[in-house]
Amino acid sequence: VAYVLQITDLDPLAYDLLFERFLNPERVTQPDIDLDFCMDRRAEIINYVTEKYGHDHVCQIITFGTMMAKAAIRDVGRVLELPYGEVDKLAKLVPNTLNITLDEAMKAEPRLAETTAASPKLKAVIDLAKALEGQVRHASTHAAGVVISREPLTEHVPLFRGSNGETVTQYAKDDLEKIGLVKFDFLGLRTLTLIHHAARLVNRTRSPEQQLIVEQLTLDDPAVYKALSTGETTAIFQLESRGMRDLLIKMGPERFEDLIAILALYRPGPIGSGMMDDFIKRKRGKTAISYEVPTLKPILQETYGVIVYQEQVMRIAADLAGFSLGQADLLRRAMGKKLPEEMAKQRERFVEGAKTKGIASKKAEKIFDLMAYFAGYGFNKSHSAAYALITYLTAYLKVHHPVEFMTAVLTSEMGNEDKMVVYLAECRRLNIRILPPDVNDSERDFTIVPDGIRFGLAAIKNVGDAAIESIAAARQQGAFHSLAQFCQRVDLRKVNRRVVESLIKAGTFDSLEPSRGRLMRQMDAAMEEGGRHQEQATIGQGMLFADGELAGPAARQSGPPGAGSAVELSMDQLGIGPEELPADWDEATRLRHEKEALGFYITGHPLQRVQEALGRLPVVSIQSLADEPD
Repeated sequence: VAYVLQITDLDPLAYDLLFERFLNPERVTQPDIDLDFCMDRRAEIINYVTEKYGHDHVCQIITFGTMMAKAAIRDVGRVLELPYGEVDKLAKLVPNTLNITLDEAMKAEPRLAETTAASPKLKAVIDLAKALEGQVRHASTHAAGVVISREPLTEHVPLFRGSNGETVTQYAKDDLEKIGLVKFDFLGLRTLTLIHHAARLVNRTRSPEQQLIVEQLTLDDPAVYKALSTGETTAIFQLESRGMRDLLIKMGPERFEDLIAILALYRPGPIGSGMMDDFIKRKRGKTAISYEVPTLKPILQETYGVIVYQEQVMRIAADLAGFSLGQADLLRRAMGKKLPEEMAKQRERFVEGAKTKGIASKKAEKIFDLMAYFAGYGFNKSHSAAYALITYLTAYLKVHHPVEFMTAVLTSEMGNEDKMVVYLAECRRLNIRILPPDVNDSERDFTIVPDGIRFGLAAIKNVGDAAIESIAAARQQGAFHSLAQFCQRVDLRKVNRRVVESLIKAGTFDSLEPSRGRLMRQMDAAMEEGGRHQEQATIGQGMLFADGELAGPAARQSGPPGAGSAVELSMDQLGIGPEELPADWDEATRLRHEKEALGFYITGHPLQRVQEALGRLPVVSIQSLADEPD
């Protein structure tokens, strides 16, 4: 029913996805419902359920921020009015271990104990921080959680008004479940946004009958699996890490079921237990595949005889021992939690049920132990299959529509400098040209142009949406021909000095004036004259005469004939003599400023001239440090 209604896009019958894994009449706890949406439209979903079920039946969930070790030290130091630098130094001595306590930190970092022993005031900070540690510091709204109830929420739970005016529960998520309310997680998934954006770019140039509809793609494209088997998976959902690339090369996925298994196996449990290696050997034909009883074959065939999924544990209990799928889910939960008493009861029941199906007790016990062992590592197949679908779609788009895909990727990662560097390098590997930002050609996002991908204005630091809208509006009058003309046309309250400086440093005006140093020299005078022009136009004095020249400093018309009021100030009119103009920035200066404005280099790289030498040396790139041994 969920598939027919398009709640899920994956046919559960084709992949044996069991609904009882989530919800069945024998389950005692409430289900936890997670839904992934395109990030841009998540707010619409919350508004929709609020309107549908009523404002008094829907609200978001509170989350409590507690004082962790470092935060407690900093808060106490601030209240005691100690110098920030001193307190910050003390806080930085606390190791970066998740949920570490101050007592644990003192044992793990001897310098912390030494520093506090030498200073009574710092000792006081630590003592007070220990007393406050773990206390609730503030309340905020859970990133994804929404609760929906049949009766008005006030009949079940106290509410309060959050800082943004939204209604929020006063109980946290675990307590809401205890009182019987159902929590929905409405998650914004960046990759779904990316897929929609890439498909939109592909369809822009296609006729209505040739539109690419990602939901209708078949999952058996050989080119996709061939590409995945090379391990070249930059920007593909869930497959970017070095370990995952190695696994893809070793395994060589050939069908969608292999992709589901890869996502389920690449976790610490299966890797550490050797289960992943066993799976690869069986797939490659290096280890023989055998089944304890013939009934296991249809259940375990797709995973080469290895129990990979929780659903397989449930299916074995149902098919071999006559459990209902509801009872099988309870067995799976008991195995996962390894509760001795519950396990003993379930073992007895399983062996008895298997007997009625003609399976000997010894064999049934062996199968039960096998299930119990793998249940500790088993993954939820429905979860893995849903993620595998997103993985496949991103891989398909990258293989068949690389320019559109990488354009969408770069747009979705604007602001994340580390990832942008990786994705720009991937574009170079795919022979896709990345063109620098251009004041006459760039949109807000990255866009496809005949020569490659044009940089988006929103990727430039200090250039916000208001400035971009103002530039786009000014561009409606025609192309800009100079910096001075740009400053006359745009709203200088939105496109301020900081914005113009960033635009110059990023190379946005290179097509008008290749010397960025000269542009920086012109900037203040151009903005001043542009401001004066706008001011006089606003107060109705009128700056334009019949011949299109400026009142004030004489100025020549710029651009092609008929450009109307498109005017440009010369160097003389800006008060700059030739002897005052510096030479253009040298390469090092240009690249330094470019990195300031963009977060990375685009027209070159400081290491470019020594790249060949670096290739001959045993150099490890910073990007691959995370994958290197200590």
